[in-house]
Amino acid sequence: MKTHEFYRERVNSQLNLFLSSIQSTSSSKNRLNDIMKYSALAGGKRFRPILTYTVASLYNVAIEKVDSCACAIELIHIYSLIHDDLPAMDDDDIRHNQPTSHKVFGEAQAILSGDGLQALAFQVICNDSLLHDETKVKLLSLLSESSYKMAEGQSIDLSIVSQKVDIDLLNEMHQKKTGALLSCAINFGAILNDTSDKDLSLLEVFSNKIGLAYQVQDDVLDVTTSDDILGKRQNSDSTKNKPSYPSIIGVDESIRIFKELYHGALDELSLLSVDPEPLRKITRELMSRSY
Repeated sequence: MKTHEFYRERVNSQLNLFLSSIQSTSSSKNRLNDIMKYSALAGGKRFRPILTYTVASLYNVAIEKVDSCACAIELIHIYSLIHDDLPAMDDDDIRHNQPTSHKVFGEAQAILSGDGLQALAFQVICNDSLLHDETKVKLLSLLSESSYKMAEGQSIDLSIVSQKVDIDLLNEMHQKKTGALLSCAINFGAILNDTSDKDLSLLEVFSNKIGLAYQVQDDVLDVTTSDDILGKRQNSDSTKNKPSYPSIIGVDESIRIFKELYHGALDELSLLSVDPEPLRKITRELMSRSY
């Protein structure tokens, strides 16, 4: 069984190779590529590509066939963070314990770097010679749908600042803003194997549960964890008057909910047609994470 650190190093290496190959084909120094690499190679948890690699491993998919999907899902995630940090959105100046892209390169270049990373996410799958065209179409369709849902969730997020909202709207927002890409990462690993409809359905329920659990947990960590551990400002939601689970139902109830969701996700895995232990392990690690 491969470790999560192995997968993290794998996607870091693949991202560096992919972005460096773009640099090498440019006839002149590509400043945009350097700006994209600043954010893309800054580190991070890499949970989404780790999920893709892990699910693919359940179905014995060769790791070389997973690399482009792992990179694509992370490129979309990174682009969303660059744009999310902009003054017009969340206005954050620290990400992964370093200045955010717009603080270093200016807003215009940060926007362009996000645009570039988004486009490259689709290119890396299109150019993968190890994947059949039919598989590429399925992957690209899911990636585009999930990316739109993420943007829709971000739009809802911006529209409810300083407003009183209920849990149902908060759930809908986060299922789109955070859950959509996590679900995409999980389903990527299954699509690469042309997995059965039953397993795909189980993984969809599993991914919906951990997607929401992840965000509820993020809201808790935002108010209980220091800047150094988070890699960004603590209490970022409350200082911007953004509704969160702790602000609506309290920290203790939020903790109960995200743990219940993670346990529910683990229950779904017992019905898969393959040994789900690697996915159980990552779910338990997510549940106990501190950042």
